[in-house]
Amino acid sequence: MKKPLLDVIFASEKRKKILLLLQDGPKQMEFLLRSLDTTRQALLPQLKTLEEHYLLFHFGDAYELTTIGKLTAKEMNPLLKSLEVFDSDIDYWGTRKLDFVPPHLLKRINELGKCSIINPPLTDIHAIQAKFLKANKRSDSIFVVTTFFFANYNTLFSELIESNVDIHFIIDPSLYEKLQTETDTGLREIIKNKRVHLFVYNKKMEFISFAFNDYCILMRILESSGANDHKMLVCPGQSALAWGKELLEYYLKDSKPITGL
Repeated sequence: MKKPLLDVIFASEKRKKILLLLQDGPKQMEFLLRSLDTTRQALLPQLKTLEEHYLLFHFGDAYELTTIGKLTAKEMNPLLKSLEVFDSDIDYWGTRKLDFVPPHLLKRINELGKCSIINPPLTDIHAIQAKFLKANKRSDSIFVVTTFFFANYNTLFSELIESNVDIHFIIDPSLYEKLQTETDTGLREIIKNKRVHLFVYNKKMEFISFAFNDYCILMRILESSGANDHKMLVCPGQSALAWGKELLEYYLKDSKPITGL
């Protein structure tokens, strides 16, 4: 009697790794033995199980995925990478409010890759932000979607402009109202600069902020209860940045430009 394919694949770490190793074409037995750091005696039963369930076949000493095996391996990869993202800190991810991410990007959360969760004391939050802002000055552009501005935002904007950085900010309606009533002449002049692109989102934002420069994404995500515990998620790498750009575009399509306050 055949086992369910889920048991065949995920009940054995070796079988799972074999399918992934064969994704890009047939491999000789010696390659599999070296890659898995195992013996022929230990590997043959696993290969036989995969072959009995029509996931691979062999010719001579080479092994190759069947059509079913190729389809299975193709779907496994993003799932396993998504699990790696969540496994980095399941207590963090399991207590986050993730509704702000559209379904098509949530499905591809594996693209964030290896992220770090930073839980700074309240006294160190500005120091962490300062490191991100330092990287902003070395970037060609920064993109921010946020529900708040730091108290010294005028200085931060001016420094970025002086560093020839293009600034793209999307703010939520409540922050826009606050700026309209409390903004000084400094910011009114700053947003007239050609490097500054300010937008207001026309709906409520269900997160604190997310931002990215040329190096990484920095996100502050609410807890499931809606509370803010001040934890920050930092994700470096080109795949994460491409994901972040799509998330920005999702919010940009429901935003309108601000040309004056």
